[in-house]
Parts: sequence; structure tokens; C-alpha cells
Amino acid sequence: MTDLPRRASAVIIGGGVAGCSVAYHLAQRGWTDVVLLERQRLTCGTTWHAAGLVGLLRASHNLSRLARYSAELYARLEAETGQATGYARTGSLSVARTPERLEELLRGASMARAFEIDAREVSIDEVARRWPIAHTDDLAGAVEIPGDGQVSPVDVTLALAAGARQRGARLVENSPVTAVRTRGGRVCAVVTARGEIETDVVVNCGGMWARELARGVGVSVPLHAAEHFYLITEPVPGVADALPTLRDPDGCAYFKVEAGGKLLVGFFEPEARPWGQSGIPEGFAFDSLPENWPHLEPWIAEAARRVPALETVGIRQFFNGPESFTPDDRYLLGEAPELGGYYVAAGFNSVGIASAGGAGRALADWIVDGHPGMDLQDVDLRRFEPFHANPDYLEDRTVESLGLLYAMHWPHRQYATARGARRSPLHDRLARAGACFSELAGWERPYFYGSPSGFGSPSAPPRLDYSYRRPPWFDHVAIEHQAVRTAVGVFDQTSFGKLLLDGPDAETVLDRVCAADLCIEPGRVVYTAWLNERGGMESDLTVTRLDEQRFWIVTGAAQRVRDEAWLRSRIAPGERVSLSDITSAWAVLGVMGPRARDLLQSLTDADLSNDAFPFATSQEIALGYARVRAHRITYVGELGFELYIPSEFAVGVLDTLTAAGAEHGLQLAGYQALDALRMEKAYRHWGHDVTPEDTPLEAGLGFAVDWESGRDFIGRDALFAQRERGVRKRLVGFRLNESGALLFHDEPVWRDGECVGHITSGAFGHQLGAALGLGYVRAPEPDAPVRPDWIRAGTYELEVAGRRISAEASLRPWFDPTGARVRA
Repeated sequence: MTDLPRRASAVIIGGGVAGCSVAYHLAQRGWTDVVLLERQRLTCGTTWHAAGLVGLLRASHNLSRLARYSAELYARLEAETGQATGYARTGSLSVARTPERLEELLRGASMARAFEIDAREVSIDEVARRWPIAHTDDLAGAVEIPGDGQVSPVDVTLALAAGARQRGARLVENSPVTAVRTRGGRVCAVVTARGEIETDVVVNCGGMWARELARGVGVSVPLHAAEHFYLITEPVPGVADALPTLRDPDGCAYFKVEAGGKLLVGFFEPEARPWGQSGIPEGFAFDSLPENWPHLEPWIAEAARRVPALETVGIRQFFNGPESFTPDDRYLLGEAPELGGYYVAAGFNSVGIASAGGAGRALADWIVDGHPGMDLQDVDLRRFEPFHANPDYLEDRTVESLGLLYAMHWPHRQYATARGARRSPLHDRLARAGACFSELAGWERPYFYGSPSGFGSPSAPPRLDYSYRRPPWFDHVAIEHQAVRTAVGVFDQTSFGKLLLDGPDAETVLDRVCAADLCIEPGRVVYTAWLNERGGMESDLTVTRLDEQRFWIVTGAAQRVRDEAWLRSRIAPGERVSLSDITSAWAVLGVMGPRARDLLQSLTDADLSNDAFPFATSQEIALGYARVRAHRITYVGELGFELYIPSEFAVGVLDTLTAAGAEHGLQLAGYQALDALRMEKAYRHWGHDVTPEDTPLEAGLGFAVDWESGRDFIGRDALFAQRERGVRKRLVGFRLNESGALLFHDEPVWRDGECVGHITSGAFGHQLGAALGLGYVRAPEPDAPVRPDWIRAGTYELEVAGRRISAEASLRPWFDPTGARVRA
């Protein structure tokens, strides 16, 4: 029996492909005293029964970068370690049964080209040639990715383990972890039946067990196991070992060739079966769940529609094995906000093999360097709120999560399950006014209103009918959009994250963290960025000074946990401050439009004139029966006020506004209109247009940086150096010259026939009558600076579903470029 060391630089819990990848990459970075603890044997949880597909294209640029690294790693791992991996570059074919699915695949192929992944449309005849046993007469089209591959999951895990051992890491089997000890808000030791290991870093790679492991130390890890099915046939006549993986998402199935001409057929059925609601049995290892033919029978029939041989060939194995799924189908990576030194790599949503190589490297870099070296907000554990780990919520959402991997990836698609978790005090009023709700961070938020006026009961309940073209709610959004541009709109923005920093050293903390100068008078509102040491934008938000030592911080709904953790980690020991989450205490109404002042002035005795209440200031005013904090600020490019209302007064304030609103042209408006309005004004959206890999100079936000005072804020040196040498990329606004096409995100940007970037976010500008987008462009020459004259001199096209469409480019907002309307 292997003795455990008394101390290790890092202890990894779990010996699946993710845990072995983290061990391999930590050892590669020089951490040779890493210990991996596996409760039984390596791969015994879910890794051993994975299908082993290695697909390159993922939902975002950085996730695709990680998947591509996985493929590159697996291709060389056998030569490095001497352990076979079974890696083969077989390619893949994805087929579409409908024109809508074909558009999805073609948009994905365009996105792949922007990410430097070879993806191409292929004819139906080519599908029939490459897959001669497939039925193709009902297909609308197909896309091929030649670089996709496959591995043996057990072998690639053992190769990662071998590589870790060769560099000094210790991988110990049959050593379940019984506890993690903490001290002063950080991990300090891992306890097993065979001894205790002191450590400053614990990595939870526990797969299905990760949620329960984390709960023991107060960490929220939202994942839930679901039954996941595949079958393996007897040898099928006419099947060659070199066939590409065939994906038929409309049939919820994929087909992979196994040795000897057998087929592995896997399923992603729309309604999954959650498993392990009461916890995963500790002894569960190399186990499967009972067969369930009735549940899968309709989907086996759909698979046989694509490959008719399934109707006659024998079934060698019907397999039901659980895997863990997260609420948004993206895996969990990073340091827990609740506990320093506690990292997670889990919840891989049935793409663990393809993701593990890149995820392991990124997490190792994060642990060693203190940051991952790339934008990982798509999978950052801090994107979730604590309630997301509620078992009932997870069970309900998991019914849907598995099937969404093969469902239509419509623009703006909303989850149907586990809804209504968080509602603003105004929810019922807005529902009666015809609101159709979307969801973010659990919040139900008005997306658009189904009745033209936004008041009273709509003629029919509003619904979301999705499309890659103009959706049915397009005209509703246009009405709301135009009301904000010409009169006044009211938005429920209660989902904003709200933090209060209070204490004698609050200004000192913000002076260090904020790129803008926060040495301001009480009542000022400042838009600022929080930067990392490389100058990248960890967040953009507003900070309002209330008095000498209190600062009110407002951020996006999906950023609250992340931003609170970021700020808390930058408070130095001994600094006299307290940081509180006050989100639930305050409802927020955005009153926006050229008649916003007229409406509010009719309801308050406060002087709202431009001289008395200028832009970017805050005052407490009386409104209805309430005292509210009004911030004069806007995200739509119009005169506007954000009203922060104590939650118990919110309904009364809304009623007061709507009762007086008719004579001012008031229209309730939702987040679809908000997004379209901000796009016309080229306002940035964190997580899309600005990320930790983008600096304020690259994003065109240099105005929000304090260049003059000499303050030593985080990221200052990197920004000043970048200003000297010039930026290598620049965020640019685009307007399509074709009225019918729409932009969403990740469409390639072509300049003079060369691909120079991709769209980061898009929306239709109803005032301008055109599809708009923001996107970064780079010069084709490596490390060449991108200057305004170079941007203006180009001729641009944006690629939409494989078709290039002429576009105009601008470094200024399309609407009101001088900002006169905002300051009116």
C-alpha cells in the first residue's frame, strides 16, 4: 500500500480523465509533488464508459481553443508516454433534416472558420458516399469537420496518468477522501482513512460526486447526474473502420464505428431521466444502470430512420450509464468563490473527453499563475449563484439539459424547466401587462410585451417562437424600441447585482481596483472597469459614492458572484471595510427616453433639471409613497434614470409611474429592446464585447481609464505599455447592408477578402433599420498595430451561414455619436 506524503503542493480528488489531466498539466508546469487521490480505481466513475469523441467546435471561441488543444495533446500523448490512446482523426459529418437545422449547421461552420477550424458544407451525395449505409433522401444538407477525432477514454486517461507520474506526481488509488480541512477561509489539508495531507490547493474532480464533496466545505457545485444511453451493435455489413462520426441532431443520435465494424449509437433524447437525487452511492464503480427500452424506443426508431441496418442487426450491448450535467450545459472550472484554494473541474455534460485536455491545462495555469491565461467566463464556476446547487432545481433542469446538446440552438433560446426561481416584486404586475419572460441567473425578466400598449391583458399569452430570421415578436420589440427613442420606456432591471462597500478604507480599496478615479464627491456615478494585471477587463460596472465611506456598486445579473469574489479577494488583510450583497433589497426600474424627465418631474418635488440633476449623478428623491435612489445614467443612449426602490415599495412606484405615463407615451419595454437600443449606441456588454482578454484600449473604452492622476491601480502598467506600442485588435461597430439578414454572435468579419475577426454580439437596430454588430478586428500581419485609418480604409463583409454580406464599419456609435441625447 502506497504511503501518503505529509504535504503536497496540490491534492486532486478524482481519477477520471479530468483529474488525470489536471495532474499531468500541474506536473508539466513543475509542480512535481502533486497527489491525486482516487476512491477506487482510475476511470471508474464515468470516464470508462464515455464514447470517446473528440470534437473541435464548441459554443465559443475559447471553448473551441480548449477542445482543439485536447485533440493536439491526445495525438502526441502516446509518443510521449508510451501508453496507447487510441487517437484517430476520423472527421465528422453532421446532417440536417430541415432548412432551419441546416442554417444552424452553416452558421456553425462560419463560426468555425472564424476560430480557425476547418468546417465545410458537403453535398447530400457526399454524405451518401462517405456513409453508404445511411439513409439520405430526407436530408436538407450537411457539414463536415475533418479535424474531429476519437480516442479510447480509458487509454487516454492512463496516458495522462503516466505522463503525470513521469514528472513526479503521485496517483493513489483506493484512497477515498473523507474531509477537507480549512483555516482562515482557505483549504489547509485533505483527510483520508490512510492519513492527512497538508496542502494549500485542493482540486475537486469528483465527477458525479463533486457536488456532495463540495457541500461538505460550504462550496456550491451545481451539477446533477442523468441516465445516458448508447447501444453497440453486432458487426454491420458495409461498415468500414475509417468512417467519420455521423451526427443526426434532429434524430437525437450519433453513430460511431467501433472495431470490427460494429456501431456505437448514442442518444441525447429531449427528456432525460435524472439519477442519484439522494446522492451517488459511494461504492458505485464500473457500474451501469438498468436497461430502459421503453424510454429509448422512440429514439432507437429515429436512429433506424437514419441507418436502416439497425432494424435488422443484432444489439450486442444496451448501455445505461450516468453522467453529470450542469444547469447551462457548460462545465465547471475554477476557484470556488466561497473558499480560497478550492478548485473545481467537473460537470462535463457528456463532452468530458473532448474537453479534459484543454480544461486540465487551463486549470493548471490558473493554479500556478493565479489566472488561467485566457477568458474562461463561459465555464467559470463563479457564473452560478448558490441557489443553482439546490437539488430540486437541478433535478428539474437536468430533465432538459441532456437533450439540449442536440436540440436546435436557436438564437435567444430560453430554458423551459426550473423556471420561476427568482422573481422581482414587479413580476405579477408585468405578467398581467403581457410580459413574455426570459431568464438570467435564475431571474425572470421581461423579454418583450405581447400587447402593443404594454398594459392590460394581451389578446393571447405571449410566447417565444424561435427563428434565425425575424421572429414573431420582432414587431413587438420595434414598438418598445421606438417608444424609448421618441417618448419614454420603463424597464424592470431588478436583476442587477448590487453590492455595498462600506468602511473607512473603502476608497483605498476602490482606488486600487478601479481603472477610473473614485476620489469623487458624494452623489457621483462613475462607469469603470476592474482590470487584471494584464490590463484585461474582469468586469465593467458603475460605482456611486454615497458618502465618505459608502460606495454603491451595480453590475450585471450574471456577474454578481464573480464580481463580489473578485473584489473581496482584492481587499488586503487589515483593511477596514465590509462588502455586502444588497441585490434582493432593491428593485430597479429604468425610466428611459426623451420624455423620462417630464414623466418623473410630474411625480416628484425634486428638481430634475439638467443643472440640478446632471448626467452621471445620483440623488435620493420622493416618488409615490417611497424614497428612491435615482441614478441619472442610461444603457440605451437616451436621457434616462435608474430608480433603486426598496423592494417593498416597488409595486407602488410602478403603479404611480404607469398611472401617469399615458400622457407621456409610456411603454413597458423588455430586454430584447434594451439590447437593440444599446447596440445602436455601441454600448459594450461584458462577457461578449469585453472580457478578461480585452483591454479598455482595445474595446474603445479608454475614456473610462484614469490616465492623469498617477494612481497605481491594478492593470495600470500593462495599459500604459499598450498605449505606447499600439493595440493589436480593436472593437468595431458593423452595419449590414442587407435588410433581411440578422447578426447574433461569432459571424466572421472579412476585410478586403481576408478574415480579420468575428462578431462578439449583434442585434437589429430598429431606429436605423439594419442589423448591427460589434466585433474585434486584427491586422493580418502578426503583431501589427490596428490603427483607425487602417480600419476605415477597408471594405468589409460579414459571413452569415456561409454567405458573405456587405457591411459598413465604424469606430463611432451609429446613433447619436456625440452623446447629446444622453446629456439633454
